[in-house]
Amino acid sequence: MAIGAQDTLVLFRDRINAISSYGEALGVLYWDLRTGAPRRGMDRRSESIGVLSGEMFKLSTAPELGEWLSRLEEKHTYETLSEIDQRLVTETRKEYDRSVRIPPKLYQEYVVLASQSESKWEEAKADNDYAGFQPYMEKVIGFTNQFIDLWGAGATRYDTLLDQYEPGMTVEELDRVFGGLREQLVPLAANIAASPHQPDTSFLSQRFDKAAQKAFSLHILRQMGYNFESGRLDESAHPFATGLNPGDVRITTRYLENDVTSALFGTIHEGGHALYEQNIMKELVGTTLCTGTSMGIHESQSRFWENVIGRSRPFWEHNFDALQKSFPGQLDVTVDQFYRGNNVVTPSLIRIEADELTYNLHIIIRYEMEKLIFNEGLKAADLPAMWNDKYKEYLGITPTSDAEGVLQDVHWSGGAFGYFPSYSLGNMYAAQFADTMERELKGMWDMVGRGELLPIKDWLTERIYKYGKLRTPSELVQAVTAKPLDPQYLVNYLSRKYSDIYKLS
Repeated sequence: MAIGAQDTLVLFRDRINAISSYGEALGVLYWDLRTGAPRRGMDRRSESIGVLSGEMFKLSTAPELGEWLSRLEEKHTYETLSEIDQRLVTETRKEYDRSVRIPPKLYQEYVVLASQSESKWEEAKADNDYAGFQPYMEKVIGFTNQFIDLWGAGATRYDTLLDQYEPGMTVEELDRVFGGLREQLVPLAANIAASPHQPDTSFLSQRFDKAAQKAFSLHILRQMGYNFESGRLDESAHPFATGLNPGDVRITTRYLENDVTSALFGTIHEGGHALYEQNIMKELVGTTLCTGTSMGIHESQSRFWENVIGRSRPFWEHNFDALQKSFPGQLDVTVDQFYRGNNVVTPSLIRIEADELTYNLHIIIRYEMEKLIFNEGLKAADLPAMWNDKYKEYLGITPTSDAEGVLQDVHWSGGAFGYFPSYSLGNMYAAQFADTMERELKGMWDMVGRGELLPIKDWLTERIYKYGKLRTPSELVQAVTAKPLDPQYLVNYLSRKYSDIYKLS
């Protein structure tokens, strides 16, 4: 007997809540795995993650879910749904059509592999052992190629992967955007390198107490409005944020005793991700819309807080005194010297420690390699040499080990191919959002100079955070800035900032 539209909606909503609950449980397991789970239990933990992921996958691809979607998509029914339910149906349909093409057994095998691969990556990075990690990389690439075959390739095979993280993004569009960035930023970087006004960074070459670093990072997170009743800060080999629900959004960082800024800016970066997840409207809790709308938009928030705010002069005019007190006698420089010293433009090997300007070259290197892997068949065995060659070509430097080269990022070990472009897209979104914020939030930089960051968080909540995945990236950018994405905002921001720092004419 056929059921009515309202009953169908109830069944559909219950299923979405169950899928969301599985996702939350898996999030806790992943977080624990990356933040201190005993090594000897990792294989069994990976198996458990695989089983739970398999059950969630079955719920997400069950025939009845497809039937409910078809009923809710009928014009006379769809038009009676709320905005949230309409968007939920649309997003679920997209994921259902993708996932139903993947055999459940294949998916579960892949989840187990990805979990094991991430754990093996941690060991390989610590031991500088790419050879030991290579078999896992080969398998992850192999599974990803199988998935592309099952999903169907877009204009290129890599387009299929890009769409998972930035809906609608294509190789053609990224080639255009990245090409334009490279064309304008390379001359700017050359002018900076030739400037006689190079900032002094010698004061940063000291040993900084880890406990004091953590205390200051916590202080800044509170200033940003991160809610510790809805989150926590831990340590991991690679900083990350995990949003289980708006009431439980956890972040990690990595402390380096010889670098006072690495953990700090890493914490601010992950704090930006967390603010997004903590401030999604309560109506979306328990649905698959209770997350960021895309990885590019998510990265816009981490990059905005880390760079636009955290590396700004007004931010340090307020916070430098507290930092000096945290490390007595170690930072005997002016706030201007500290500001300039933390905005040096210089080629570096490590992406997460790169300056704002050359950071985009790190992303372009990974983007070009991912295209070669999936569009041209580049093999896992060839990745270290290709990596080193591109760093020499793009940045003029060569890694001395795979640990600071091809093994430095966790993303490929877990199969997150197509993710890296989100970082540069995030830079572009952040600059465009900041331009609008400066015009709408009067006295914004005076607030930053007084340590009053909550009005900024509130502005972002009203314009971006609260909507979760209710709006698409393009809809969100248009609604916030009244324009589509334009990379020129990023170029203008970088040109203004670094022309001042390096006293360029």
